Amino acid sequence: MKSINFISYKQIIFALVALLMASTQALAERTILNVSYDPTRELYKEYNPLFIKHWQEKTKETVEVQQSHAGSGKQSRAVIDGLEADVVTLALAYDVDQLYKQARLIPENWQTLLPNNSSPYTSTIVFIVRKGNSKQIKDWSDLVKDGVSIVTPNPKTSGGARWNYLAAWAYALKHNNNSEDAAKAFIGKLFKNAAVLDTGARGSTTSFVERGIGDVLITWENEAYLVLKEFGADKYEVVTPSFSILAEPPVTVVEKVAKKNGNEDIAKEYLSYLYSKEAQDIIGKNFYRPSDKDIAAKYAQQFPQLELITIAELGGWNEAQKKHFADDGVFDQIYTGGK
Repeated sequence: MKSINFISYKQIIFALVALLMASTQALAERTILNVSYDPTRELYKEYNPLFIKHWQEKTKETVEVQQSHAGSGKQSRAVIDGLEADVVTLALAYDVDQLYKQARLIPENWQTLLPNNSSPYTSTIVFIVRKGNSKQIKDWSDLVKDGVSIVTPNPKTSGGARWNYLAAWAYALKHNNNSEDAAKAFIGKLFKNAAVLDTGARGSTTSFVERGIGDVLITWENEAYLVLKEFGADKYEVVTPSFSILAEPPVTVVEKVAKKNGNEDIAKEYLSYLYSKEAQDIIGKNFYRPSDKDIAAKYAQQFPQLELITIAELGGWNEAQKKHFADDGVFDQIYTGGK
């Protein structure tokens, strides 16, 4: 008898929980999914409530925003394979382009549909070291020295890793009279010093911070300052190199999916509102470089000055992907040879 009563009690509890969950879900009339890359978790966790409030004030409708995070290349493939993203906010334009080229999920001209080539914020690539900087790492040239242990993601799966790689490649060209042979040798030494290649930028942060691997982490600028904020400036230091790359993470509505889900209006507004001053302020707070000039000026002091090269100066993403990151490209050649 006691056993029967216990089971009945559990069933009542489960029923109440299910009813509560159903009631909570019913509050949201529609739900959209934002498929993003690793280091944007905190940004969109703060942005989503702002957008939900904005949408409700504008339309009187309550919406829910769900998030998915992983390496940018991995996320792009997941959407192509069927992950129903209403919007994507990925690390680089090449990964977004694949949604058109491989699956026709977006229009070919997607990058013209929002300001600044559909990049509401930018970033760059910097280093983070342990307090005291025992290896005296100050620039890219210090990363190829003997005895320096590097943590960086895998360029095959991580958009951030491809920005890391290209920043190092451009630095090597700049300091070796544009010799590609010298640049290949430089990149080979850098990856020979890599202690681990995680699949995404956040995984690399975990390896460096929580697992204690490596002397230096090559990472997004916003991710580096987030480490200082969360784990303490008494434990880590951000090192800004003399030269890096202008990283332009783009966003777009996945039109085919959003239309099918009846979410195209929400999806478009979700991305457009990223350019508002309220959203741009959240972007600055999360250590991304705002595209709005007024908000960018407000946060200018938190971003050190450095020389930046653009992906266009390196031939654009299609050329860079084919040359460096495709099968048997330069990365495969030097990484296999470097090991």
